[in-house]
Amino acid sequence: MGKKSMLGSDRARQVVAQEAARIIVDQGIQDYRIAKTKAAERLGLSDRGSLPGNAEIERAVTEHLQLFGRESHLDLLLVMRRAAIAAMDLLSPFTPRLVGPVLHGTAAVNSAINLHVFADDAETVANRLVESAVQYRPFERRLKCRRDQTERYAAFRFLQNDSPIEATVFPVDGMRQAPISPVNGKPMRRASRHDVLSLLGEQAIR
Repeated sequence: MGKKSMLGSDRARQVVAQEAARIIVDQGIQDYRIAKTKAAERLGLSDRGSLPGNAEIERAVTEHLQLFGRESHLDLLLVMRRAAIAAMDLLSPFTPRLVGPVLHGTAAVNSAINLHVFADDAETVANRLVESAVQYRPFERRLKCRRDQTERYAAFRFLQNDSPIEATVFPVDGMRQAPISPVNGKPMRRASRHDVLSLLGEQAIR
């Protein structure tokens, strides 16, 4: 079958989504756009009609993780969610919320644990890390708060229980409106400490 005969077909989208999922899991690429572009290039499919949506890729990531090492993936999620709880305790003055792959169950070995924290001055979050003897690296994260508006936020990378944490700082009133998810275009789901403990179940508290 020639390359062009697959373009725009449901099968082509499925194949690209599966390859993008493999790239995400194996290489730790978190940007779905980059992953699906790489997948399409590898498969020789350049037409935009053959590119799956982000929700399709997320489903493919879930299927890939379940197919290749379901038990090891569940163990990984357990470790990462426990590390998330520890990081949330560390940053408790800033009402931390877990977001992203670790919350959704699509995290891979190379995934970071993503937290949203709330403070009107990002320096107070940095001071908390310093006071707790936590080494960190500042960076800037760009997120969509409205469909046509991207904003920049201060963020910090550090390790908790040997797991990578990325904490993005929002103003205190940013609790009321989560940024838009790049996966489904809806406000990001945010989970409190209690919510994460519920995900862990009895394993988290025994």
